[in-house]
Amino acid sequence: MISWYHSWIAAIRIARRDAWRSKGRSALVLAMIALPIVGVSAVDLTVRSSQLSPEQRVGRVLGAADAKVTDPGMDTPIYQSPDAQSYAPVGGYDKYEPSPGSRGEETADPAPQLPAGAESVKDSTAYGKVRTRYGILDSELREIDLASPLVKGLWTLDRGRLPKGSGEVIATNAFLEESGYFVGSTVTPRESKTSYKIVGAYEIPDALKQPQLLAPPGTLLSALDRDLTGSGSPGVRTQDDYLVKVGGDGFTWNMVKAANAKHLLVESRVVLLDPPADSQVPLFTEQPGDAWQPNSTIGATELAIVSTVVGLAMLEICLLAGPAFAVGARRSRRQLGLVGANGGDRRHIRAIVLSGGLVIGAAAAVSGTAVGIALTLGLRPLLEETIGTRFGGFEVRPLELLAIGLLAVLTGLLAAIVPAVNASRQTVLASLTGRRGVRRANRVLPVLGLLAIAGGTSIALFGSVSEMGSTVVAGGSAIAELGIVALTPTLVGLFGRAGRWLPLSPRLALRDAVRNRGRTAPAVAAVLAAVAGTVAVATYEHSREVQARHNYVADLPFGTGMIETNENSAFREVTSMREILSKELPVAVRADVDRLVVGKPGCSPYSASPDCGRPEIIIPKEQRCPLYTAVNGPSSFTVQQQKELRNDWRCQDGNFGVKVPLVIADEKLLSVLSIEDPGAAAALKDGKAVSFRKQDVRDGKVTVRLIMSKDEEASGNIAPGESPPGKDKVFATYQAPESAKAYGLQLVLPPSAAKKAGIATAPFGSYFTLDGDASSEQRQRLEGALDKSGLDASVNIEKGYEGDDSLVMLVLTVFAGLVTIGAAGIATGLAQADAEGDLKTLAAVGAPPRVRRTLSGFQCGVVAFMGVLLGSAAGILPAVGLRLTERRAEADMIRSGIENGYAAASEVAPYIPIAVPWTTLAGLLIAVPLGAALLAALVTRSSGALARREV
Repeated sequence: MISWYHSWIAAIRIARRDAWRSKGRSALVLAMIALPIVGVSAVDLTVRSSQLSPEQRVGRVLGAADAKVTDPGMDTPIYQSPDAQSYAPVGGYDKYEPSPGSRGEETADPAPQLPAGAESVKDSTAYGKVRTRYGILDSELREIDLASPLVKGLWTLDRGRLPKGSGEVIATNAFLEESGYFVGSTVTPRESKTSYKIVGAYEIPDALKQPQLLAPPGTLLSALDRDLTGSGSPGVRTQDDYLVKVGGDGFTWNMVKAANAKHLLVESRVVLLDPPADSQVPLFTEQPGDAWQPNSTIGATELAIVSTVVGLAMLEICLLAGPAFAVGARRSRRQLGLVGANGGDRRHIRAIVLSGGLVIGAAAAVSGTAVGIALTLGLRPLLEETIGTRFGGFEVRPLELLAIGLLAVLTGLLAAIVPAVNASRQTVLASLTGRRGVRRANRVLPVLGLLAIAGGTSIALFGSVSEMGSTVVAGGSAIAELGIVALTPTLVGLFGRAGRWLPLSPRLALRDAVRNRGRTAPAVAAVLAAVAGTVAVATYEHSREVQARHNYVADLPFGTGMIETNENSAFREVTSMREILSKELPVAVRADVDRLVVGKPGCSPYSASPDCGRPEIIIPKEQRCPLYTAVNGPSSFTVQQQKELRNDWRCQDGNFGVKVPLVIADEKLLSVLSIEDPGAAAALKDGKAVSFRKQDVRDGKVTVRLIMSKDEEASGNIAPGESPPGKDKVFATYQAPESAKAYGLQLVLPPSAAKKAGIATAPFGSYFTLDGDASSEQRQRLEGALDKSGLDASVNIEKGYEGDDSLVMLVLTVFAGLVTIGAAGIATGLAQADAEGDLKTLAAVGAPPRVRRTLSGFQCGVVAFMGVLLGSAAGILPAVGLRLTERRAEADMIRSGIENGYAAASEVAPYIPIAVPWTTLAGLLIAVPLGAALLAALVTRSSGALARREV
């Protein structure tokens, strides 16, 4: 035992001295191992610091109060979870019937019935639009008694002071940043005539990015309500909460259940800190199912992903650090030979090399953890702003940091195992004379690699058709990738056969890579691992992008726009809106559209007034889809009958992508929508309607029913397939061909037809085409002009599918390029250290100085090219497996929907393509190796020191 202890102490001392003497190589390996330790330790510290204690979490929600009481708007007793995040009416939603109320009327909610002697503070919030320096900002408006001791902890005053008068407010830092205002500015809600002075800035610890204005009770929201009511608009809907202080034992669980019986929802301090058992929670015991049960466990898929990421990271570090230890062992072979000559055996040689990994791993653990702590402290404000919440403190868990540090030590030891075994196998004579000897190629490893590739591929493809899905695909892909890693030395040898056709410098670089496979293969494998992951993600994301682009449904033809107002806009406002549009944008063709008015002037289809109504296109009974008119819906038919009906023309529905599917317009609208049908244009000129849905037209006519709200309510329940009673208007109609795409429009009436039918109309908006593109400045000027005129209008210009495929691909390409260049650079540095004698021999025989740079560049480029080529091939497999898994899942979903009567009208197989990002692969295969070679050539000295003879 004592001998073993002293031998390891001596080995560690020798390894420490050797690491100190070879500072460059040691720093390189230390940085490789410490880098992930920095990231993991910083993530651990950030996550732990961002996790609030129960007391901190409750304080940010309740302040100094015992509970927060809310009326959820259910006029029945409720059950709730202890954390008040879930609730349901007693008896479930199936038996819950809300009491009828007056439609369209805003009534103030009465104060809830609180326990006797309770102290309360009302907390009212609403959302509104506020005018800013740049335009309009959606912001939260809040009223509360700022002087009450119950609100302590809900926010933090950053600068300025609290409001003292009715014309003062304070604003969050997020509001000030987005609005362009500052403390001392005057702010005005858009629909209000009252202005307020910002006297202070504050922040909400749990919502740093929340724009909010805070004022004393009765100053902000009440004034806004009065202004809106005076203009004839509905009032602002507010959410009223009550912070309650009851004293004694606090708001107990029994008091919470008593409040639930009074239709109230309660967040209680004592309940949140000490929740009752699930058996005492009626929501969990009385309600069927487990949807209410808390679920905080991590799924097997998430654990598998985390384990895979950690395992691949350690594998990559070992692959890069292993050759460094091997080179270090070869450069210290004379020293190791002296150990053997003085009585040391193989275990002592192994101990010295392993101690190198232990020493550097321990140094990496200490330095990586220290840098991680420093980074977390330095970046804490930025991290808090990024996640949008303040940390509860800076929490350090020593055991977790110790485990992360041990991971670095373990990685160093694993990286040194193979070099230690190889060094111990050398004879003393070979070590002292510097001869490397002749090693036979390992014939078992390639066979294992081929078996792993075949098995992993089979497992991944099996996972694409099994219930396990992505987990099996990921496991099989990892096995196949490890098989390629095991096969790398053999593949490097196959690459070497191409050297006979290359010029001198690349031929020397390729020959050096093949002769020193122990150094080249791990570096190639490391590049392979990095590129394979990048190619897998890039292929998967690019395939999803192609799918999204294929499934994208345009609202309008490309480059076409639409401007529309709210339903209550007057004719003068719409005319002004159209004039502003033509002034600010390069409009080529503008088609103005109107809507039908049912009821009193000013009524809209969405009005809640009983004197208003809506138009509805009536489908003739014999042309209605039986799937939706049957009493029991699709379940009234067999699966085969459902399949036949889904292919029936009556069940083919169109796209509803516009606000009003029935509009009044002339033939200009057809031109804007790129509908090139002379028959449709002629029909509109002749006063006939144009229909774009076949089911609506019978015998060349379409029926539009004018349905009044009061008649619809009086009719009660409508049978399936039936329409509410109303007044029918019949129009002579031209049926447009099926190839005509109207982008959601079902029926276009010419103005003469609406006038002849005696139906009132109101201006609605305009479709338009542009003479070129609308620049960002033009769009901003348009929005500013509309806002300045007080018009509530929205503008939409169809730009086609706008994904982030190019950005994602660029980021992935740059990431893979940096990792590849780094790994290839490390391999090049090791090659130069290992082949210093060859380079000096070249100089001695008269090779020009540039040969050193050229050789170094080609060495780096060869490693990068081999790794990128193999990694690109390996990365395709997991992406293909995952896409096949998604294709199977989508097909199963459609099949299940058809069998249960819930499938869409179309039974077309889902479009889930497998698309290879050729641009990304080209960048990896060409730009990355070329960049790595040029960078290595630039940083390499063209001349080296003279060789010193060893004695």
